[in-house]
Amino acid sequence: MGAQSRPRPGGHPLPGPGGGRRRGHRRRRRTPAAAPVRAATALAAVAAAAGGGYDDLAGGGERTLRARLGALRRGRVTPGAVTAAGLGAVALAAGCLVRRRPLDRLLAATVIAGTAGAVDLLDVRPGRAAKAVLAAGVPTVLRGGPGAAVAAAPVGAAAALLPDDLGERTTLGRCGAQALGAALGTAWATGSGRTGLALRAAALVAFHAAAERGVYREQWWSWPPLRRLDQAGRPRPAED
Repeated sequence: MGAQSRPRPGGHPLPGPGGGRRRGHRRRRRTPAAAPVRAATALAAVAAAAGGGYDDLAGGGERTLRARLGALRRGRVTPGAVTAAGLGAVALAAGCLVRRRPLDRLLAATVIAGTAGAVDLLDVRPGRAAKAVLAAGVPTVLRGGPGAAVAAAPVGAAAALLPDDLGERTTLGRCGAQALGAALGTAWATGSGRTGLALRAAALVAFHAAAERGVYREQWWSWPPLRRLDQAGRPRPAED
């Protein structure tokens, strides 16, 4: 006779040897292996730092995609355009290392490249970019999970660099800003489910679209709560 379900004490049958999963059972998302995650983080951070360093040394002044595409239409390949193209390719490679499905890989690449670009856009005042990395990364570290260990690296680096950045003794530059952002983006790409990944990607695309259209302006930081946070830790200007 074939295998039959035997009744539970409460009257509900247990699945037989060939039975499927119980109703209501949800498959857990597979956690990426440690080695690919480390490789993706190193690849994204080092490549972003190299691209940002090249942009710093070559003196590229264009920060937004619109400015870089405008220069390309005029027949000029700017350092920023080279950096953006390289960062996009590297972000896609890193996304393929930490995610399995094509859509997830595309979302991961958007998050990695978008976070690197967002931190770079914020690096126009002392300490602003480092504070943004701390504000965005500390909750990821505290929450735990597969992305926590990855996020600890950019969070620790931002905390170490913040005092000198605030004191204007050093600056992140595009090299440091893009490296911190790429590492943080890789942490999010590693530790987020598809819904969280999609929400982060949408938020980053919206932020960059606002920057492209001039909606994101320095005037945002004149709002008192943001102004106090932005200016915290900076030396006060000397009075005459």
